[in-house]
Amino acid sequence: MLLLFPLASSAQFKEEAFSQNYNSPDDTTSAGEDEKMFSFKEFAHGVIHRDSTLKIGTLFGGSTVFIGSEQIYNRQYWKLPIVYGGIGTTLGLGIHYQRKYNSSRSAYEAALEADPNTGLTVDTRSRNLATCMFASAGFLYWATLMDGVINYKKDIPRQPGKATIYSILVPGLGQCYNGEYWKVPIYWGGIIGSVHYYNHNRNNYLKYKRIYTEITSGGEYDGPISEETALYYRNVFRRYRDYSVLAIAGFYLLQIIDANVFSYMQDFDISNDLSMSVGPAVLTADSEYALAPSGGGYRGLAPSMNAYGFRIGFTF
Repeated sequence: MLLLFPLASSAQFKEEAFSQNYNSPDDTTSAGEDEKMFSFKEFAHGVIHRDSTLKIGTLFGGSTVFIGSEQIYNRQYWKLPIVYGGIGTTLGLGIHYQRKYNSSRSAYEAALEADPNTGLTVDTRSRNLATCMFASAGFLYWATLMDGVINYKKDIPRQPGKATIYSILVPGLGQCYNGEYWKVPIYWGGIIGSVHYYNHNRNNYLKYKRIYTEITSGGEYDGPISEETALYYRNVFRRYRDYSVLAIAGFYLLQIIDANVFSYMQDFDISNDLSMSVGPAVLTADSEYALAPSGGGYRGLAPSMNAYGFRIGFTF
């Protein structure tokens, strides 16, 4: 997902979407008009320091595959042994413990088939350790990407590319980078609420799916729920579960777009002439706008039917 996002969506975050350039001349985070979404040649030249204008999106996209490239570009070579050693060690231990768990499980199943009262057990400790090691490797991978983004051209303020990638790695972090802290509870509330409803709908879907399966397969279910009711609620909660997944993805993508757009707009010049005026208004019956629907067409208002409301005017 981290790799596909910068490759597939860079066209959505181009500086050319605005009629003016509000970024520093030294800001190399935005793509040129006729540049490719990702150029391996550009990435390689940047990593070996033949090109100091490597965009952060290209660097990040390449670093999702070539781990440690960000640290090389940032000339922080001393971090490479930590990155490779940490990820390699945790992955190796994870594979080792996973194999131990698989071996114990195979031995247990063979012993159980031969003797239902076997005292042999599955090595669940190795399974738990394998899970911890794989999770640790994933965290180190994420931390490597985050470290590279943080240290990318620290002397340039308000880089839209940084804001975008911050939000990819941690929802809401791009808003913090832009100084819009009040948006973080909104997006986190949306994501957490969507996750809550996903779990709620998923549990109910599995519940009614189990009941429907037991009823249709002649199982031992003797509860008050009928086959039609179980089928109905199974389909309803499955649909709501899918909607919850879309809501999670929607909030996640929205906060990424928000971080990118408002990072570009940080220095947007708002003229002092910008104003809004609100006042009362009367829409008379003989006005060209005094139309009301009637059947398939429109009719004018009756002579005594004036409309009252507000007039809103904007000055740019």
